Amino acid sequence: MIQKKASFTFLLLLLGFWVVTAVAKPKHPLLPNSKKEVANQLNKANTYWQTTNPNPGWAFWDIAAYHTGNMEAYKVTKNELYREYSEAWAEKNQWMGAQSTDKSKWKYTYGEKEDYVLFGDWQICFQTYIDLYCLEGAKDDKKIARAREVMEYQMSTPNHDYWWWADGLYMVMPLMTKLYRVTGNKQYLAKLHEYLTYANSIMYDQEEKLYYRDAKYVYPKHKSANGKKDFWARGDGWVFAGFAKVLQDLPRNDPHRKEYEQRFRDMAKAIARAQQPEGYWTRSMLDPMHAPGPETSGTAFFTYGFLWGINNGLLDKKGYLPVAAKGYHYLSNTALQPDGKVGYVQPIGERAIPGQIVDVNSTTAFGVGAFLLAASEMYRFLD
Repeated sequence: MIQKKASFTFLLLLLGFWVVTAVAKPKHPLLPNSKKEVANQLNKANTYWQTTNPNPGWAFWDIAAYHTGNMEAYKVTKNELYREYSEAWAEKNQWMGAQSTDKSKWKYTYGEKEDYVLFGDWQICFQTYIDLYCLEGAKDDKKIARAREVMEYQMSTPNHDYWWWADGLYMVMPLMTKLYRVTGNKQYLAKLHEYLTYANSIMYDQEEKLYYRDAKYVYPKHKSANGKKDFWARGDGWVFAGFAKVLQDLPRNDPHRKEYEQRFRDMAKAIARAQQPEGYWTRSMLDPMHAPGPETSGTAFFTYGFLWGINNGLLDKKGYLPVAAKGYHYLSNTALQPDGKVGYVQPIGERAIPGQIVDVNSTTAFGVGAFLLAASEMYRFLD
């Protein structure tokens, strides 16, 4: 009798061990082993960037895109150094983008000067200002005053062609939902749809379910090196990540929510098909030989989008977790260097360039920001 009881107890212990092991074991062999591992990767990349770039930069898109990732890193780690880094940047830029005060001179074609206030690359900074405003005990209206002034003026104009390049959909789409969230003004959601409708009319390929970078690159007027449609990975990464951020804040009852969700799912399917066996995406998504080799910024935005979609129930875990796991494995094992540098980031540009060198030393602010987005979402996945 004692022997039977001991055997039964052993079986229970064995079963308990199996259950705990099964629960703790990652669902895919390429996934990180723990949240701690992801936190270490995130902290290594962000600490390296902040210590090697101690002075706040301008409020233009390349630096501002980093801060969208830094704020997500802050949300999951609660590392006050991260918040302080973005706060110092916002203060240095006076919580503004382009700083012209003469509305009669405000422009929205490409421009890096202070009168291009309506150009989306000068508006992405407002996303981080709003995130800082929304922190507990931090609601100071000065943080969002310029964002409201600029966007309310823009919405008062009859123009709807503000978003004429793919990057702009990441720069400004999430700003519209963030501003709705803090003001309750439904015009932000209406204009989001109006501006996006225009963007879709000039950049979206109905057949491939992907976005060209802008109207210059639409097939067959423009072709890849091997005569194919040329979809730039970072460009579609901007859009895919932008939709994730929009859906995060968009009301459940918004009349266009189902449309945006379907666009997100359609893009996910198209993007997944273009992933390389090593986990990354090449710069020209459907023509890998146009500009072969790994590229981190597009891969990071895609990985973030897949993980966000899985975490929020919009993408099927069984179908898309392998894609996200391979993407993150590339980011954490190839792109992330032992010292914390995030490499293989294509420099500032607007297309996949044959022969352009992108290597372990290629890093940028926006590339690090994209990495932080993906790492933050992986951290959430492992909850």
